[in-house]
Amino acid sequence: METSELLKKVRRIEIKTRGLSRNIFAGQYHSAFKGRGMAFSEVREYQYGDDIRDIDWNVTARYVRPYVKVFEEERELTVMLLIDVSGSREFGTVNVMKKDIMTEIAATLAFSAIQNNDKIGVIFFSDKVEKFIPPQKGKKHILYIIRELIDFQPEERKTDIAQVLKYLTNAIKKRCTAFLISDFINKDGYKDALTIANRKHDMVAIQVYDKREAELPSVGLMKMKDAETGKEQWVDTSSAHIREAYNRWWMRRQAEMDNTFKKCRVDSVSILTDDDYVKSLMTLFNKRN
Repeated sequence: METSELLKKVRRIEIKTRGLSRNIFAGQYHSAFKGRGMAFSEVREYQYGDDIRDIDWNVTARYVRPYVKVFEEERELTVMLLIDVSGSREFGTVNVMKKDIMTEIAATLAFSAIQNNDKIGVIFFSDKVEKFIPPQKGKKHILYIIRELIDFQPEERKTDIAQVLKYLTNAIKKRCTAFLISDFINKDGYKDALTIANRKHDMVAIQVYDKREAELPSVGLMKMKDAETGKEQWVDTSSAHIREAYNRWWMRRQAEMDNTFKKCRVDSVSILTDDDYVKSLMTLFNKRN
């Protein structure tokens, strides 16, 4: 993409998503993603009923009377966006591709994080970690992220969600809130990796998919191509039997995905490319309050 065209697109997404995060998500984001840790604040004299485990023995020895440590909730969060950049994101039968919606959702979450004084980082993944952007604050950092969301070119086209989850678990030492944004078209299982990642971090899954992935139209003979493997196949979509079998496969696949999230205790939302993703995110946020 040419530099001038890229900058225009960055600006357009910035204006839209910054407005959404400021006007709509501010309160919901703040209350849905609270700081989870407890940070040392000060010491004070021991009072009846205080937990003896909070006694600061160094200060107690110095003043020859008991003092306890006072803790307060850490409000500042680190937010990580795990963005699927595999070949299947380049699909869409409405005015936008899955990639476009993923970009807008990620940008909206990034602006929400910055307005909440949180750090934001990104991991782009296919069947490997393609790029890691360490968490930082500031508008300049956000614009760099948006530019990468729009223009990043992955080396691989396949998907391995387990790989990125393992990377997150190892790379980010402090507990963070991590949004896994993908279509979840993944041939291998990722339940174990998601369970481990969610023990350490606060995982949230956001599925973006297109209506034509859920059901086939009746348009006769149609060539279908797997965007990740390049494999092509002719399908007779005029056959009601084939359309029903495809739909059953899709419903079974969605049920397995939802069941994985439920077993791993991960909050999730599924968003169609022609959905109002604002409403979907609001529902997700409100569910967490």
